[in-house]
Order: sequence, then C-alpha cells, then structure tokens
Amino acid sequence: MSRLRLTQSPLDKRWLTTLLALTLLASSLDLNAQYGRRFGKPEGERAGVPEWNLQAAFRPDVFTFVRIFYGSYSDSYGRWGKKCMIDHPESDLNFSYRLEELTSLKVDPDGKVVSLTDPDLFNYPFVYLIEPGEMVLQKEERNALRKYLLGGGFMMIDDFWGPSEYENLRLELSRVFPDREPKEIPIEHPIFNFVFPLEEKPQIPNVGRGTESQFDGITFERWDAQTPFYKGMWDDKERLMMVICHNTDLGDGWEWEGANQYYFKEFSEKKAYPLGINIVMYALTH
Repeated sequence: MSRLRLTQSPLDKRWLTTLLALTLLASSLDLNAQYGRRFGKPEGERAGVPEWNLQAAFRPDVFTFVRIFYGSYSDSYGRWGKKCMIDHPESDLNFSYRLEELTSLKVDPDGKVVSLTDPDLFNYPFVYLIEPGEMVLQKEERNALRKYLLGGGFMMIDDFWGPSEYENLRLELSRVFPDREPKEIPIEHPIFNFVFPLEEKPQIPNVGRGTESQFDGITFERWDAQTPFYKGMWDDKERLMMVICHNTDLGDGWEWEGANQYYFKEFSEKKAYPLGINIVMYALTH
C-alpha cells in the first residue's frame, strides 16, 4: 500500500486539493442518516464492523488510522494489558468505517498500531494516542515524536481525566518540547466546525456513564473532571500539530456506538464522530 512520506509538510498540492474537495462533499452529508447500524457487539475479529475493498486507483491516497503504542507505569504483561490499547480494535475500526462512509476519503479498513520509534511512523500524517495519564516515554520516543510533529505530522490525544492525569501528560510533553506549552483551543477554531459544526466543546463519557446521563444529566466520569478541555500545540509556523482532548473520551463514542440507542444518538452521532471527522480533515488539509 502506497503511503505519504512526511517531510516539512505532510501533504503535497495534489493531496491538499483532493482533500479540500472531499471536505466540501462531507459537509453536505447528514450524519443522522447513519442511525440504526450495528447495535450490539457481534463476536469476531472486526466485532461486526463491515469490511470494504479499496480500488487500485485510490491506494496511493488512502488514509490509515494509526494508533500509537507506548508504555505506562501501570501496564501489565502482554499487548492487551497496555493502557495504550484500550478500546482497540473496535474504536479504530468503527471510526475508520465512519470516515469511509460519511466522507469521500478513501480509508484503510484495518488501521494500524505503530510505536514512536518505528520508522514507519513517518509514512502517516495523522496518529492517535489514548490514555496518557500514566504514560512514560523513553528518550528515543520523545526524540521521534518531536521529529514527527515538527516534520509535518499531527497527533490527537484522547481519553484521560482529571488534573493528575493531565499533569503527567504535561510533564511528558515538556520533555518533548521544553519551549512549548499546550494552550486551550477556542470554540471558534475550525476543528469545531471544519466539516460538522459544533456549538460547544463536547464531553463524551464512557458508555455506562453516558447511558446513565439520560436520567441525571451528568456526563463527567470523575468529580475533578467536570469540564472538557481541548488544548493544542503549534509549530514555529503556527500550524496546529496536536489536539489534546481532556476530560472526554471520543474513542468510547466510536467503540460503543452499538451499545444502546441513547448513547449512539446523544454521544456517538452528535459528538464523537463529528468532532473526530473534523479533527482528521483539518489535520490532513493544514
């Protein structure tokens, strides 16, 4: 599969022109029309997520959803005991499917898991990192992440709650970029309206808390995490190269879209998918 090699800019003019056209097309689609698919979680490697074939003509421009593999200080043995693998593979597969379904972006149906020190990292313009509240990066990983982001890559960080988990991420990022601090992204920024307009910064809880919220209105998972924050980091040219989604969990909105009607309608359909698509499309066109 042909992919894009990052240099100082992750997209050439051909990609930029194509993706701008795709964004305009996506903005005309009705997300509500997708309701009612795949309630329940069938057994199997893809958990009921449909597969699709990529035509040969589109393979050079395919988008692959890439999850970052890293270590945390509370990890247990084995790949599936890692915090970085929470919600995998359902969230990644569901989001890839919805990107393919709701936009004209051609998407790899399988996604990929890549470590920060893997040279293959630089073949992908967008990466996703989850649960950084206990993340521990090694020197080689920090160096690779700095090179990737300053070379034109984009990272989305998701699913961590409360000030202590944020402080852990902040410390790790300060070792990657000693001269930069994350700053809150205003609601007027295009990531909140690039394809699908959002009127507020959404808080997306896990499926249990989200389902209960229809009765008590509470969408935060912890008492010290009541307000969702969306922070960013920018490169020297003021390009947004990282979005940090704190006190919220877009990945659960993707993973558990089939759990029940209320969670799908209130969190997956209205918030998690629109914002995720906005972030990806913005990243690929800037």
